[in-house]
Amino acid sequence: MRVSTGRKVFNIVVGAILLIIALFPIYWLISLAFRDTAELSGNISILPKTFTFEHFIKLFTERGYVNIIKNSLIATVISTIFSLAFGLAAAYVMVRSRFHLWVKAPLTVWVLLIRILPPVAFIIPLYTTFSNAGLLGSRVPIIMACILINLPLIIWFMMTFFRDLPEEVEQSAKIDGATEFQLFWTIVLPLVAPGIAAISMLSFMYAWNEYTYSVIFIQKSSSYTIPISLALLNTEDNLTQFGLVAAGGVISVIPITLFVIFAQNYLIAGLSAGAVKE
Repeated sequence: MRVSTGRKVFNIVVGAILLIIALFPIYWLISLAFRDTAELSGNISILPKTFTFEHFIKLFTERGYVNIIKNSLIATVISTIFSLAFGLAAAYVMVRSRFHLWVKAPLTVWVLLIRILPPVAFIIPLYTTFSNAGLLGSRVPIIMACILINLPLIIWFMMTFFRDLPEEVEQSAKIDGATEFQLFWTIVLPLVAPGIAAISMLSFMYAWNEYTYSVIFIQKSSSYTIPISLALLNTEDNLTQFGLVAAGGVISVIPITLFVIFAQNYLIAGLSAGAVKE
């Protein structure tokens, strides 16, 4: 009994320490965002001595964060929607044998190859293509680049979910007269909703935090996204303005946090799917 109690106490203590270590960076980010500039210029204490919204106000009034957030939302939402639309359809087609695609194996290898290659490998061909098309400086290159990276991830991830679906359900729907589109939209997609929620979060996170392509393709300040704006806040001239950087960081994590809160039930089921095989 003493050994069991001591082990429980030890596990609780270790768990509490790990939780504090994991949450401290988040606390520190929020703490810096709400301290005034005078406090941040000296020795910074663990507990804040002041509370202010001046950094957030400055971001929106002086740094144009309304337009920056709009740019990030447009690029992220559009790229995620298109990636899901094409990725879900492609994954379903590649899994179901009744389509008899002779290119199924090469397509699977291509999907994996595109996913494992680093994003920087596509910069030169994409830059040349967008430059010849006159699209540099607009949101289109960022949207297309995010689709390029997210599409293989969605296909590879969702193939597992579609493969685990019992074909008897689809066959019954076809006997009742359902078309391929009706079968896919009304029968298949609701059954893989956990997987869609999980991969939507991963795709949204990548597009929202995308920096590599943004810093190359975006050539106008009016098209800046949040990752670029945060990088510019941390330049040599603004090195001491930790409050602005922290406030921008707080703003950048809000959409992801809201997404996880509203989809957490689906996310847990989706991310754990396939972990146990019967």
